[in-house]
Amino acid sequence: MHTTRHDWITTPITADLLRGALDLERTARGVLPHRLPARARAQCADPQLALAEAQPSGVRLVFRTGATAVELDTVPTKRVYVGAPPRPDGVYDLLVDGRAAGRAGVSGGDTLTIDMTTGTAEHRPGPAGTLRFTGLPDRVKDVEIWLPHDETTELVALRTDAPVEPVPDRGRKVWLHHGSSISHGSDAASPTGTWPALAASLGGVDLVNLGLGGSALLDPFTARAMRDTPADLISVKLGINLVNTDLMRLRAFTPAVHGFLDTLREGHPSAPLLVVSPILCPIHEDTPGPSAPDLSALADGRLRFVAAGDPAERASGKLTLGVIRDELARIVAQRAAEDPHLHHLDGRDLYGPADAAELPLPDRLHPDAVTHHRIGERFAAHAFAENGPFA
Repeated sequence: MHTTRHDWITTPITADLLRGALDLERTARGVLPHRLPARARAQCADPQLALAEAQPSGVRLVFRTGATAVELDTVPTKRVYVGAPPRPDGVYDLLVDGRAAGRAGVSGGDTLTIDMTTGTAEHRPGPAGTLRFTGLPDRVKDVEIWLPHDETTELVALRTDAPVEPVPDRGRKVWLHHGSSISHGSDAASPTGTWPALAASLGGVDLVNLGLGGSALLDPFTARAMRDTPADLISVKLGINLVNTDLMRLRAFTPAVHGFLDTLREGHPSAPLLVVSPILCPIHEDTPGPSAPDLSALADGRLRFVAAGDPAERASGKLTLGVIRDELARIVAQRAAEDPHLHHLDGRDLYGPADAAELPLPDRLHPDAVTHHRIGERFAAHAFAENGPFA
């Protein structure tokens, strides 16, 4: 039972208290952080993209306060997959002066029931819940509350027992990253445990994570959103979603990559720009997409994926991870002759054959929490090294 009495101060949740969001939508209940701006969202009606960009991976409330207690009312959206085991509640990570200081979840909220066999989804509204952290150090400090990376979260009210103010600019570099569900966080244990969050922490930079589950598809509106976002360091991790969705052939892929990079360069002509190819994914190394749920595993209550393409279709330009890696390496080498700040990283240097033998992808597509740590550490060791692309 919660018996401690606090004289609560309610502070409006405004953009100057948020990091990692590109847009803040006012709703009937509060505010909803978005990782793509409204103009980009209006150009694509894909429900997968709408779900992914509204999940606040890398988004955190950041403020300076002397408060010893913090409450945050939110409306999470819980996802239920028909036939699959229940998903755990989303996790909120508390950092005080940059150090882990707590972890909690919020019950209640809306429910989104997804049937992967039919491709349908049903949304049911529910009540707000309250996140509570108490016993914080009794001094002025910087507080960060990282929102669940994989759970849409409407922010309703922020209460503290001392006043709140925005954190002044600390002069840290901003790293803007775009990728697939693996960059989004997939099966990471918490929002600060996704590989980009770990790498950003190790590199001492502020992260803007545009890892969009199922939606790293060379969309021009994503490139324009990145072009218009202030950033000092940029990376794009491309490939797996193009195979998953069987979206394009090699003929379309090459100019689409060039166009994406051209758009980034319009807004960031000389920022270090790192192109990362896919990590190892055995089912799609030589077999094209689309990816499909393994119905036999689903019948046993397990979520697992299979490659539904035919390796012979590579001859007609169908994409596999092997084809994409070779082409990305070629494109970067070609462009780097005129762009000295453009770099390439083979994703198998982050997770390769030896890693797959030791830490196989549980559902054949997504790394687990331990593997996120490994990928984040390796990315940081490469990108932020003395002679690395982000040095």
